[in-house]
Amino acid sequence: MKRLKSGKKRAELTALGTAAVIDASFDVKKGEIFVVMGLSGSGKSTLIRTLNGLWAPTQGSVVVGGTDISAISDKELRKVRQEKISMVFQHFALLPHRTVLENAAYALEIQGVAKAERTARAEKVLSMVGLGGWGEKYPSELSGGMQQRVGLARALCAETDILLMDEAFSALDPLIRREMQEQLVVLQAELGKTIVFITHDLNEAMFLGDRIAVMRDGEIVQIGTPDEILTNPANDYVAQFVQDVDRTRVLTAGVVMEPPLAVVTISGGPRNALRTMRDLQVSAAFVVDRRRKYQGIVRDRDVMAQVEKRATDLAAVVRNGIEPVSPETALNDLFGRAVESPIPLPVVDDDGRLVGALPRVTLLAALGNVPSTTGEFPVVEVAVAPIPEQMVTAALAQYEGVAK
Repeated sequence: MKRLKSGKKRAELTALGTAAVIDASFDVKKGEIFVVMGLSGSGKSTLIRTLNGLWAPTQGSVVVGGTDISAISDKELRKVRQEKISMVFQHFALLPHRTVLENAAYALEIQGVAKAERTARAEKVLSMVGLGGWGEKYPSELSGGMQQRVGLARALCAETDILLMDEAFSALDPLIRREMQEQLVVLQAELGKTIVFITHDLNEAMFLGDRIAVMRDGEIVQIGTPDEILTNPANDYVAQFVQDVDRTRVLTAGVVMEPPLAVVTISGGPRNALRTMRDLQVSAAFVVDRRRKYQGIVRDRDVMAQVEKRATDLAAVVRNGIEPVSPETALNDLFGRAVESPIPLPVVDDDGRLVGALPRVTLLAALGNVPSTTGEFPVVEVAVAPIPEQMVTAALAQYEGVAK
């Protein structure tokens, strides 16, 4: 410990022992999935074993719900585990002589819960993880994915606030693994557990994590959201680590969207809308109300027809064919819509307010991790060129002359 504090590296101290986890300081927020990611030997499994007291830290503390579990008796530690922490293991750790239902209810049996109650709770949780009707089977009669569901059900059945998951899905084949990841996200949305998830799989970390801690040689080199890890790696190691990630599953519309430039208010009328599109040299614009709630789009030819007719109602030519997207929408869900849309996709918040635009060029730039040089991106109609500026100016002048 003294040598580490003086600046020595782990590799220099192997003769004295292995510094498995070094100066790992972090907190886990209530209700989040906190992923610890790293290659084999990085210290992530040692780290999670200190969080439930299986291993005591050489120095420092592990505080769970206000209790420093590194400074309490074995009896008190067992109580903390029973009431606050459940564990899901990589290799299932099911009891082969017990049924699926009995395995799921095992933690409740240890807690002294009556048989009728623990059976009812276990059946409910088994149904939640997709194993309804399998309670009387034995682990040997289940596939690997189903066995891991039993392990997850056992952890959930204990109704603890914290789940520790050590490489929980790494023993499963890719299709089952993805299914389990998706089911965990669904369950988390419903139950709101606090989850510490250990993995060496970057795509898994990016898919599951609210925040991610990247470990290397026993040290945490970066903590951040998936977006932060992917777009602002702390060093070359993290940058190399994330270079092959499927960016379309991680990045969202809100991360890569551009500020919309061609925006008109519906109350401003056709002349104002036409003048805005002329000045920006675009053929379409987003339409919002006074609270910036998205209404649709207008095209310059439709608006010019209204001007020429001396009409004052812009709402009559607003089109609603392009549905807005949420900032939380993953990019891989947007490519089809972007290809079909002649203009950038509008991005709106939960209140329906226009907060950005998503051009195709920005989507492509995000795929390649290159900066978009568009800056503020006006709404551009690719298939139809804007009306010549002289024609628009003449129409506006004619209207204004008549109005006078």
